[in-house]
Amino acid sequence: MKNSEIKALSLDELKVQLNTERTNSQNLRFAHSISPLENPLKIRESRRLIAKLNTEIRNRETALKSQNAK
Repeated sequence: MKNSEIKALSLDELKVQLNTERTNSQNLRFAHSISPLENPLKIRESRRLIAKLNTEIRNRETALKSQNAK
């Protein structure tokens, strides 16, 4: 998922996507511990996507708080 796609999502959609990606990441790690994945870099990609989603959610929540404070 590209940064432009992440920025186009609403806050609720971001949270849903984050939960979905966390579940996917957990499943990838479990599968990799049982038998090696064909492409183990998917674990890294998933972890980085989770970080991007968390960053965007945090930025939006901070922006909302600063708007409400004014």
